[in-house]
Order: sequence, then C-alpha cells, then structure tokens
Amino acid sequence: MNNTGNAISTFLTLTAFLAGGGLFAVEQFGLATLAFFFFLFLAASPRQISEWQRGIQLRFGKFQRVLEPGISWVIPGVDSVSDVVDMRIRSTSFSAEKTLTSDTVPVNVDAVLFWVVTDAKQAVIEVEDYLQTISWAAQTTLRDVIGQTELVRMISDRKAIDEELRKIIDAKTSDWGITVQSVEIRDMKIPGALEDAMSRKAQADREKEARIILAEAELRVAEEMEKAAKVYHNDPVALKIRAMNMTYESIKERGALMVVPSDMVSSMNGVVSMGASSFEYVEPVAS
Repeated sequence: MNNTGNAISTFLTLTAFLAGGGLFAVEQFGLATLAFFFFLFLAASPRQISEWQRGIQLRFGKFQRVLEPGISWVIPGVDSVSDVVDMRIRSTSFSAEKTLTSDTVPVNVDAVLFWVVTDAKQAVIEVEDYLQTISWAAQTTLRDVIGQTELVRMISDRKAIDEELRKIIDAKTSDWGITVQSVEIRDMKIPGALEDAMSRKAQADREKEARIILAEAELRVAEEMEKAAKVYHNDPVALKIRAMNMTYESIKERGALMVVPSDMVSSMNGVVSMGASSFEYVEPVAS
C-alpha cells in the first residue's frame, strides 16, 4: 500500500513538473514564432525604387500612390507594387512593308520612335501593355500617312513627314501618360524598276540643266562680243592692238619672234612701241 502511494505521489510530481516545463516551452516557442514573423514582416515591407523608375502601389487592388525613388514601405498582404515603370527616353523601331502611296507606288519604310513615360499612373492603369500598344499605334499611323502622301514628297520632304507622324502618334498616346519626342524615317525602299526610271529622269534633268546653262553662257558671250565689235568698229587701232596682244599671248610661252609688217606699224603711229622688246621691225625689201 505504501509502495503504491509512493508511486502515485511520484507520478503526480513528475506530471506537474513536465506540465510546468511544457508551458514554459510553449511560451518560449510562441515568442520565437512572433519574433520570426515580425522580422519576416520587416523584410517584406521595404521596396527600393531606382532614380529612373516609378512604382505603382495598390492597396487591396486599388491605386494607392506612385512610389518615388528611394526606399518605400508597404504592408505585406495589404499593399502590392504592381509595376515599376522606367521613366527614361526609349526608342521603338517600326515599319510598313509594301504600303501604297497616294499615287499607288508600293514602298517599304523603316522608322524609329523616341518616346518617354511622363505619367506612370496613366501608363499602367489606362493601357494593358503600353510597350506593345505604342508600337502598334506607330505602325498604323505610318501606314495611314504613307497612304495619304505622294512618293515625291516622301522622298524630298522627310522632315515634314517625321513631324506629321510625331504629332499624330503623340495625340494618341498623350492620354496614356506617354509623350512622343520625335519620329525619324531611317530608310525607304521602292521597286527596282521605278528606281532606275527615276535615276534616268534625274540624269536627263541634270543634262537639260547643263545645256540651258551652256546656252545662257553662249548668249552672254555673244552679247559681250557684240559690244566689243562696236568698239572695234569705231576704233580700228584698238582692234589691231587686240590682235597683236592675242598673237603675243599665244607665242610668249615659247619665246618666239613676232614679225610686224611696216605698213601696220605706220598705221598705228607708234602705238606698237609698248612692249617693243618682243617685236622686231622689218624694213620692206626693194624688188
């Protein structure tokens, strides 16, 4: 009986000890769990945004704010950063293949679009995928502009076409928080046969212009010669001096001797004395 009582007493004492230790263990476990979740909460809360980025914060699925560069704190399970938008200038290539101009000429045009997001909220909320959407908008606008423009204007006035494209695309994207800064047509290809025909036409135009310029020069020379003829007609001596000068200019390079008839010298009354070192007077020979 005494042994049985001692065993029961020992069991109750051990149970009480284990129960007390278990409560302590449970208490310690609860504090560790709480600390773990607290640090997990702190680790999940901060969001780092780079200088060229803007973040879109949602709270229970609704727009809350635009996150600026730096560290921003959000509540896990309540807040979410749906998108991080790059605010730098970007370029998008687009093209239009075998598009007819207003004068029914098929052309292939390659262009590049320079744009920037100015309102991160609008770019994320208003458009599902603004990167793809702006590319499609640029391509359809290019096709429309080509269809309304003649080939000659597209070739000769690219800057005006670029500006027209920029204005039309910017009008479409302004509601999305996107600003188009410039559009540049990089290359434009036309059919080979038409290119050869245009080359021949350009060559013919240049030849025509050269002939016109030559004819105008001939007319100018003829007018000046007419004036000179009147001067020489009124002054025969001037004509003879001019003839002598032309002869002298033609032979001075080789140092030849110029023989002047005596009757020409007497008719000029000694005018020929200028530059006499280059001339030789020849007396008439008696027969």
